[in-house]
Amino acid sequence: MAMASCPSGAPRFSFTCRPKIHPRVPFISSSNARRRNILTVRAHVVTEEKSTSQDRMLVFVPPHPLIKHWVSFLRNVQTHCPVFRNAMAELGRLLLYEASRDWLPTVNGEIQSPMGVASVEFIDPREPMVVVPILRAGLALAEHASSLLPATKTYHLGLSRDEETLQPSIYLNKLPDKFPEGSRVFLVDPMLATGGTIVAALNLLKERGVDNNQIKVHTTKGTDTMQISAVAAPPALQKLSENFPGLHVYTGIIDPTVDDKGFIIPGLGDVGDRCFGT
Repeated sequence: MAMASCPSGAPRFSFTCRPKIHPRVPFISSSNARRRNILTVRAHVVTEEKSTSQDRMLVFVPPHPLIKHWVSFLRNVQTHCPVFRNAMAELGRLLLYEASRDWLPTVNGEIQSPMGVASVEFIDPREPMVVVPILRAGLALAEHASSLLPATKTYHLGLSRDEETLQPSIYLNKLPDKFPEGSRVFLVDPMLATGGTIVAALNLLKERGVDNNQIKVHTTKGTDTMQISAVAAPPALQKLSENFPGLHVYTGIIDPTVDDKGFIIPGLGDVGDRCFGT
């Protein structure tokens, strides 16, 4: 795991920190600058996203202050249900914005403004964009997706985890039999803990037209998948890296460990219960 050895107060995954590279899982820390440092499994530094090998999973932890702000609200045990759900929705809006950067298809043209002709660029509505929230908590994280992303379709996927075995089971599947060619899929799951649920969800996507070499960004063929989470932990990231090379994961923060009940520590607690007051 790329855990940074930083002085007190320095931001985690900052460029100023010296990374200790895990032998399997690469990470990215994005910044306000146009160029981004990419830490790969061999500690190789690449300065442009397009130069990144497409057979490696990448994890992005955007350092935006508002992301840190909403994660802090979610952390607080005293945050009540309505505020918690709103904070999750706002965090999802920011993560979707970051994840869609340089990934959305566009079309150029000209329009008549009140003062003259202007060259313009729109999101191309002919290219299908799909959001797949994993129920229940994924509903809150994906709440603003339809207003943020033009011409988006939402397909719901319900997975529950056995409290003893920690294995997932499907109770709702509204995915299409096959995703249209060129689809861009945002898979939304707030908590990446043991990795069982997210791996099961990605396998369902693979059955519908996605294979390992298609789970990547910036392709014009096949189906691309981007994963959005509020909090991630090493076991899930390791499992994703081993099974889905090329996947891009955007998360608000990475926590250090998972307990024997499958909860991320310090984490957010049971996100579904906290979102819906159950």
